[in-house]
Amino acid sequence: MKGEGKMVMKSKMKWIGLVGLVLSVFSLSVHFLLARFTDGGVYDYQSSITLFSWRPVFENPDFARNSPLYRRLWGPVRSLESLHPDANPRGYYAEPVAPSNGYVFVRIRGGFHEIRNSICDVVVVTRFLNATLVIPEIQSTTSSKGISSQFKSFAYLYNEDQFMAALTKDVNIVKTLPKNLKGARRKKEIPSFRVPRSASPYFYLHNVLPVLSKHSVVELVISDGGCLQATLPPDFEEYQRLRCRVAFHALRFRQEVQEHAMRVLQRLRAPGRPFIAFDPGMSRDALAFHGCSELFQDVHAELIQHKRAWMIKRGIVKGKLFTNSMKQRLNGRCPLMPEEIGILLCAYGYSWDTIIYVSGGEVFGGQRTLIPLHAMFENVVDRTSLSAGWELSQIYGREVNLVNNYPMAPPSTGQEKKLVAWKDAGPRPRPLSPPPPRPKYPYNIEGWWGWVAESDNEPESTVMELRTNAHKLLWEAIDYIVCIEADVFIPGFDRDGTGNPNFASLVMGHRLYQSAALKTFLPDRKQVVKFLEENREHLYQANRTWLTSIRRHMTRSLLDGIKQTSAKSKHLSFLSHPIPECSCLRHDFAKTSVNASSSSTQAQAEAVLGVSHRCPAWMDSEITSRSKDKEVEEDLDEDLSSSSGLFFRNRIENHEAVGVETNKEEANMEEQEELEGAEK
Repeated sequence: MKGEGKMVMKSKMKWIGLVGLVLSVFSLSVHFLLARFTDGGVYDYQSSITLFSWRPVFENPDFARNSPLYRRLWGPVRSLESLHPDANPRGYYAEPVAPSNGYVFVRIRGGFHEIRNSICDVVVVTRFLNATLVIPEIQSTTSSKGISSQFKSFAYLYNEDQFMAALTKDVNIVKTLPKNLKGARRKKEIPSFRVPRSASPYFYLHNVLPVLSKHSVVELVISDGGCLQATLPPDFEEYQRLRCRVAFHALRFRQEVQEHAMRVLQRLRAPGRPFIAFDPGMSRDALAFHGCSELFQDVHAELIQHKRAWMIKRGIVKGKLFTNSMKQRLNGRCPLMPEEIGILLCAYGYSWDTIIYVSGGEVFGGQRTLIPLHAMFENVVDRTSLSAGWELSQIYGREVNLVNNYPMAPPSTGQEKKLVAWKDAGPRPRPLSPPPPRPKYPYNIEGWWGWVAESDNEPESTVMELRTNAHKLLWEAIDYIVCIEADVFIPGFDRDGTGNPNFASLVMGHRLYQSAALKTFLPDRKQVVKFLEENREHLYQANRTWLTSIRRHMTRSLLDGIKQTSAKSKHLSFLSHPIPECSCLRHDFAKTSVNASSSSTQAQAEAVLGVSHRCPAWMDSEITSRSKDKEVEEDLDEDLSSSSGLFFRNRIENHEAVGVETNKEEANMEEQEELEGAEK
């Protein structure tokens, strides 16, 4: 009887525990539902059900796409609508001549944009040498330990089969050298050239071609982001179009990277809204090269200065170690900070719930630098907030587990041993023992920057850091696809750590080639800093005149930015501005334009961009003619009274606008001024 009573008691306790657990789960669910429904509403809760860290929040679930405001913020640039990509040969263009003069084996070092530029240059060089190209070797991946053995070299980033198939009529390409030449390469018997950046075609014809004909193989080592000058002579124009075919058609990322980038794009567009892609361009190398250390504080400024000293020692930087960063910033030589980009976007009219995708393999300063941008815009995301951990691991492939090899602190001496040693040491009387040293907390000495407090020399990269650097190529590949497809793109900086066009420049060039009419802002940094300094005390309570100046500048930058890129970047990187060589003008725009403004936009494109080649007739059938009502509608711009006085909105106090209300007559006058300013 006693045992039965215990059994009954145990079963009752189990049931009580089970009921308590169910009630706890139910209570937590109710609290979660109440918190979500009472704060943001039903639509907010429904849109935030996701496996990822991004929980989109919108002021209004209904997004009007037919309003003048939408056309001003997200609509195409009318003066660029007539441009169409056309990289096909336009004259006599023969297929590769057989037999070839030999094999060109290439080793490429550098970051994402340097690798992409170099591959395009190598294909062109191989073409006019009439050689066979061996799939290039990317040193950033093969020299990094700990990365997946499944993907090496070119195949780690790009699709080899697609690359070879797309260029069949341009160059002969093979995956590896023949066996006899492989052995010669192992013995280092292959003639090698360390090619300078921006070498002329005649360098290859006079120096490389004789060696290639004699030995049937040459090795090119490229480390500066390009091996051929960007602007070729007029008789090499077909080779410029070959560059476009390589960069925009042949170079496709491997399937896993491409598929994941598409998933990220789908998740960005799932709420049914357009989005902005923002590339900060704030790498440590770029900040050090341009002398912008004082934009940061504490250890970050020390890291930039240390890198600058390293660059000066190796002749990369010609200037002094200490520079006036504020002067550099006023001259437009430093990146625009995320806060400044946020102010520009708010002033232009983008609301606080706009989706902003932050790209870039490195944002120096980390998330702390992005805090002001997060404060202005609710939906700021990046690849990590739109990807699950297992998805990124799937892209990396099977990798060995790495053990943390941080040096361990020596074992502490016991207090009793210290006391005994002090008593037995030296004659008496003795002075007091020295005070204990300053404690070294782990978070001060561990991490990628911890060596600054301990040593003047930067330590060698760990295996984990080498693996992370290799993965940056994949991260930037994902960001590259997202930025090209974005409705709006804006860079914070367009120069890298050597003063050449960077990742953002490649994105702008690809967008200009593929879909020129998409909005791509490139504000003049010098002018923007001037605007910000003029209104430094009232940035978050800006007046109407200042907002109008910012909007006019942003509108003009849609075309002025292209002209600026043509003047400052094209001679350094052809892919940053692949027109007029790789673009044509559609006939249908001249025929269907019924009003004067539409006709002038095409003339503007011809004058500003230098595009005069007419597209083939078969391209005209792809574009449907626009109705007269739509053209008249596009000539009208937004009623600025709805947004010109609204700079920032208070999400807490029922999203009420803070600003100055203006009447409709003033708004229409400002609208007309903005349109006139954009067409100048």
